[in-house]
Amino acid sequence: MTETTTNPVYALTAAGPDDGQLLEQLLRPGRTYLIGRDATADIVVPWDDRISRRHARVTVRNGSVDVERLESAKNPVFFEGLQKDRFRAPLGRHFVVGETVFQISRPDTATAVSSEEPIRQVTFDRAELEKVRYRDADKRIAVLANLPEVIGGARTEAELFDRLCKLILAGVSIADAAAILEIPKDEPPRLRHWERRRETAGEFRPSNRLVVDAVRNERRTVLHVWNAPAEEAEEYTQMAEFDWAFCTPVIVPSGEAWALYVAGRLDVPYLDGRTPSAQSLDLQADVKFTELVAEIISAVRRVNVLERERAAFRQFFAPPVLSALEGNPDLLEPRETDVTVLFCDLRGFSQKAEAAADNLIGLLNRVSSALEIMTEQIHKYGGVTADFQGDAALGFWGWPIATREAPLDACRAALGIRAAFDDIRADESHPLANFSMGIGIAHGRAVAGKIGTRDQVKITAFGPVVNLASRLEGMTKKLRVPIAMDDSTAALVRRHLDSHHGRVRNLATIQPYGIETPVRVSELVPPLEECPELTDELLATYDQGVAHFEQGDWEAAHRCFRKMPENDRAQDFPEMYIVQHNRIAPPDWDGVIRMSSK
Repeated sequence: MTETTTNPVYALTAAGPDDGQLLEQLLRPGRTYLIGRDATADIVVPWDDRISRRHARVTVRNGSVDVERLESAKNPVFFEGLQKDRFRAPLGRHFVVGETVFQISRPDTATAVSSEEPIRQVTFDRAELEKVRYRDADKRIAVLANLPEVIGGARTEAELFDRLCKLILAGVSIADAAAILEIPKDEPPRLRHWERRRETAGEFRPSNRLVVDAVRNERRTVLHVWNAPAEEAEEYTQMAEFDWAFCTPVIVPSGEAWALYVAGRLDVPYLDGRTPSAQSLDLQADVKFTELVAEIISAVRRVNVLERERAAFRQFFAPPVLSALEGNPDLLEPRETDVTVLFCDLRGFSQKAEAAADNLIGLLNRVSSALEIMTEQIHKYGGVTADFQGDAALGFWGWPIATREAPLDACRAALGIRAAFDDIRADESHPLANFSMGIGIAHGRAVAGKIGTRDQVKITAFGPVVNLASRLEGMTKKLRVPIAMDDSTAALVRRHLDSHHGRVRNLATIQPYGIETPVRVSELVPPLEECPELTDELLATYDQGVAHFEQGDWEAAHRCFRKMPENDRAQDFPEMYIVQHNRIAPPDWDGVIRMSSK
């Protein structure tokens, strides 16, 4: 693939492992370009920490690109699978540093296609191709056996395309060139990569018409022939160097369209699909082989996409929900439904962040461990992890699968989180020993599903119930309890949750700041065996105290609250109001505590 012009202009494309990590630099003849992470480099690659500030220099010289690794570079440069400090890279080749692939191409490679007119166009019937037998079946099987490794082992698309082209040339012995093309919707085909069997054979330009015929018109393999019989030679333009080429569509996920393009020369003309010459039969076998490659690529790409989606969804969904989604992906579409929302936040994170200013990575690891505890319990009880907001996690139940147990499962998850943090605090050596948490739970209508913009979508819930759960979590600080929930959730827990799994006590009727409607707030209390100091009788006494408090009989309320254990902090909140008013309710008291701030 050596450039045939005397003063070629090349392009060097750098591609990282993630989306958006891509840049292109034109390479002028005779000029040297510095690759590195330093801002003064000619080709700055900021995303790869394995590339040194000044790593390598490239120079276009004599129709190829000379690459030299600098002595200051800490990591090697790989070319053709080997570590090399100095090498010459022809057009179409690539080299690798760290996780970044540097591809050498022509600036116009994206649209480098020919529009030559064929004298023959042949399409292939699948049933007929199945009857074609390989003369060299063992060789073809050996090549195909490497295909999963070729696809799975490629770290970038540039590396994948390079491997696929080499594999096709290994399997189609009569081909002189192979290429991978991308066919965007309503745009001309783009040549992504090509290989020549002989590197000195020159540049390769596939036929635009052949690609369009195969991918957009016929949607199957199409063969174009340019070697005309003598009487037809003047009427048709023969494509330079090649007398045949075929193009096979590759169906890949996400609306993408690729094509495999194979070209070469025959000793005798391939006049039509019925010509029984040995070479025409070989060519049909090559089409059959290439179609099989295309099918395997398509299948592997679909599996990879599904696996990436499944891996991405694992952070959101419990395994049973994932299983349901595999059979019905439409469940992800947003819809209005009843949901139970759990909002969990770490206590004292801001202060710890200031104290750990010299070790933020260590603090981040501790926070990540805390978030893992929250996520584990949310998923354990079939919830969806909707979002992480710094040191807080948002989970919800009721979507994508609605169940009667949704509110109860949210409460079970909350109690599981509380129990995990209680166990951690008992171990002073644990990294999270000095962390505590607060949880708010609310039940109501919301829109849940894939919500966002055209460019960015996330799984979440949207509606007042989400805001309420967040406000309830914030109230746990003033109410001095770990878990607060709204009246709808509390009513469901009282009716359906066994006391051996969780209990409820009223706390107060509160009008949160910025919300017009007061909310009756309750605490979700662990079962008796986990919280023996709060017996069922004491919880009933506390409920009586709250009733007296809301009715304005603060003396009676005070007597009830005083019966609580000393380590029970819930009584501090109403007692503060009682003491401030000398145990006498104000004349305008209506039983509602109005918050002046969040």
